Amino acid sequence: MDMASEVLQPEGDDMARTSWNMRRIIAMYQETFTVIEKCLKPVVVAVQGDCVGGVDLITACDIRLCTQDAWFQVKEVDIGLAADIGTLQRLPKVIGSRSLVNELALTVRKMYADEAKESGLVRYGYKPRISGQGGDDGWSSGDGRGDSSPVAVQGTKVNLIYSRDHSVAEGLNYMATWNMSMLQTEDVMKSAVASVEKKSPKTITFSRL
Repeated sequence: MDMASEVLQPEGDDMARTSWNMRRIIAMYQETFTVIEKCLKPVVVAVQGDCVGGVDLITACDIRLCTQDAWFQVKEVDIGLAADIGTLQRLPKVIGSRSLVNELALTVRKMYADEAKESGLVRYGYKPRISGQGGDDGWSSGDGRGDSSPVAVQGTKVNLIYSRDHSVAEGLNYMATWNMSMLQTEDVMKSAVASVEKKSPKTITFSRL
C-alpha cells in the first residue's frame, strides 16, 4: 500500500486514533529517508533532468551531483500539503539561506542547476550522458577515495551529521569521545607510514569493518 492510499483512506472514524495512526505512517516514511543519512558509508546521489519531489531524498545524501540540465522543485504545496518527510528539515541546513528555502517551498518555483550549485545544494557541471553518446563521468572523474580507511570515512560521516545538529562545543566533546577509541586503529599507523614513504593512499590495504 502506498503513502497516498494510506493517507487518503484512513481506517476507523475515531479522530484521535486516526491521527495517531497517521503520525505512525508519516514517521515510517520519514525513516525511509533517514536511513540513508544513518548509513555509515558515504552516499552519493546524481540528478539528471527534473528532480520533483526528490529533495527529501537528495538532502539525506552526503554528496550531491547533477547534470547541466537538472532542475529541482519542492512541489508539495501544489498538491495541498506541507513537505513532511525531510525537505523542510534538511534543506535549510544544506543551503544555509532560510529565505531561499522559504521561497522554494512556498512558491513552488523551479531551481535550475546553476542556482543549485551557487546555493550549495549540489556540485554541478556534468554533461548529461545520452545513450550511445559520451558524457562526463561525474563522480568517477573526481576524487572518490573509495580506498580510504573505513574507520576514518565512517567516523567523519557520523561526526559531520552530529555537528550539524549540535553546538560547536557539543560537537567537539562528541569528537573527543569518538576518537579516544578510533585513533587506536592500525589504519592511522598504516597511513602515517605511507605518507612518510611518499606512497599513495591507494597502496594501503585496510581491513573491512
